[in-house]
Amino acid sequence: MGKKVDYKKDYKQLYIPKTLPEIVEVPRMPFFMISGSGDPNGEEFAMVTEALYSMSYAVRMSHKREIVPAGYYEYTVFPLEGEWDLLDRSKPATDKSNLKYTMMIRQPDFLTEELFVRFLEQLRRKKLNPYLENIQFACVEDGLSCQMMHIGSFDDEPESFARMEAFCTEQGYHRASKIHREIYLSDPRKTEASKLKTVLRFPVIIDPDRP
Repeated sequence: MGKKVDYKKDYKQLYIPKTLPEIVEVPRMPFFMISGSGDPNGEEFAMVTEALYSMSYAVRMSHKREIVPAGYYEYTVFPLEGEWDLLDRSKPATDKSNLKYTMMIRQPDFLTEELFVRFLEQLRRKKLNPYLENIQFACVEDGLSCQMMHIGSFDDEPESFARMEAFCTEQGYHRASKIHREIYLSDPRKTEASKLKTVLRFPVIIDPDRP
C-alpha cells in the first residue's frame, strides 16, 4: 500500500505553522463540507462535525471493503477545519448566535464524485444523522494567505488576528476578506483551553503600492 501519508509531516507547512504570522500559497484541495449558522457550542454543530467525521472515516477505512478504491493509499484523517463569517456584520463577533460557518475535512486525492456518492449511500444506511444529507464534496483553493499557529482559548483569537493583520501591513499585503479559516489540531473536550492549537488563516492580496 506504500508509505502512509501523515498531514503533520507531509503537509507540515499548511498544518503545523509557527506561532508567528507568515504568508503561504494554499493549493486547491478536495473537502467534505457542511454549511450552517449559530452557536458552535450547540447540538446542531456537534451533529455537523459528527457527520463529517463519519464520512471521512468511511473513506479512510474503504481499503477493507470488497472493492478497494483505485489509487487508495494509507493516510491519517485530516483535521476539522472551519470557514467563519458573520450573519449580520453590524453585530459583534462575540455574539456566537450570529456566526456563519462552513465546516470541512480535507479528503485524499483518490476520492472521486462517484465514490463519494457510494460511501454516502452506504453510511446513510448505518447512521441516522440528518446532517449527512447536507454534506458536499468539492475542491477549495485558498490561494495567497496569511496564517499562524494560535495557542490558547478560541476567545483569545482576536489578538492573533491583530498580529497577523499588522504583519501583513508591514510586509505589503492587505487582508482580502473578513472571512477566516480555522484548523483544529486539538480536541477541546480533552485539552485545556490554554493549550489548544488552532491554525488561523485568512486570504490576502498584494498591496499595489508595495515597493
